[in-house]
Amino acid sequence: MPRPKPVVYGLYSWTPEYGLRYIHPANRRAFEWLEPLGKVFEKIDETDDWISLRYDEQQFKVSSELFKELYVKPPFSFGDLVQETNPADDQPAHEGLISDVYYDEATDAFRFQLVEKKRKIKRVFEANELELQ
Repeated sequence: MPRPKPVVYGLYSWTPEYGLRYIHPANRRAFEWLEPLGKVFEKIDETDDWISLRYDEQQFKVSSELFKELYVKPPFSFGDLVQETNPADDQPAHEGLISDVYYDEATDAFRFQLVEKKRKIKRVFEANELELQ
């Protein structure tokens, strides 16, 4: 039985100023709305013309020219169930699913947003503020 491909994580630093040729026509509007700068994608497939990227539950076909592979794997990924490790005084710990994964190249740090009880929490968490459940 063939081994599944390891997940490749990376950044896609596209902005509208680059033009639309980097984004497959079927994905342009959704990709613009996503605002991809600083978000970590999973590369799930590659052809001669396009690569397929996944972000949470969405998939996009894009040009490989702007994809930058991250050689460090984030400690959590989309859909992981996590809990806040040190909640504020008199507050219950946030617990939810990872919905957004960010990477700050300047600080070499991953950050995460959660969906808790079907609502996205506004706060963005550092990796050391969360643990897998």
